Amino acid sequence: MSARSPGGAKPPSVRTTFIPAGRLAGWAERFGTAHGGYRLNDDDDGLRLVAADGAEALLQAPWPVDGRPGRGADALERLASLASQPRRLGLLLVRRGGYGVAVVSEGLVLASKVGSTYVQSRTAAGGQSQQRFARRRSNQADALVEAVAEQAARVFGSGSFEYVVPGGDRALAGGVLQHQALRIYAGLPRLASLDVPDPKAAVVKKAAADACAARVQVTDAS
Repeated sequence: MSARSPGGAKPPSVRTTFIPAGRLAGWAERFGTAHGGYRLNDDDDGLRLVAADGAEALLQAPWPVDGRPGRGADALERLASLASQPRRLGLLLVRRGGYGVAVVSEGLVLASKVGSTYVQSRTAAGGQSQQRFARRRSNQADALVEAVAEQAARVFGSGSFEYVVPGGDRALAGGVLQHQALRIYAGLPRLASLDVPDPKAAVVKKAAADACAARVQVTDAS
């Protein structure tokens, strides 16, 4: 059953997509056509397109300005220009079923490694069985963190990059990034986490493109 607001009305639909810099102007034009036009509102969260029918689209650059602002006649052009800059990222995707690490730039994978892993799901069993299961699951997670950190160190060492992009299971990704093998990357800024399935080569390829694209969150009119 879908969630409803206290007044009984169904909450507005919210969805997130990633738009490459070169397609951002066309996407905004189509958004305006579909929703009766829009006005731009540049605020702390990002660039907000507020449509005539009440729909909104929040556009966010894939990385901070960091002294290299985009250029253009308006905020939309400047955001697209910022998103098109060829900045290098270290991508770290981890889930219980696998991992993918890569160095990426301009939406392309420059170096990568993917692998399969296994960490058991939680169980509702209790007592000693639960304790044994928890220890086994913890050991599996520790082994996963160790293995992924070693692979990430090799891939990340293939080229320099400015930012780290985690993805998948946030706790596992965070554990990998805290590993001693990755200590030289600990001071790099981390960008927004990506929501990904078990990382395979195709998942890493898509994540590379998404990490270098504008993040667009569309909220439909209520």
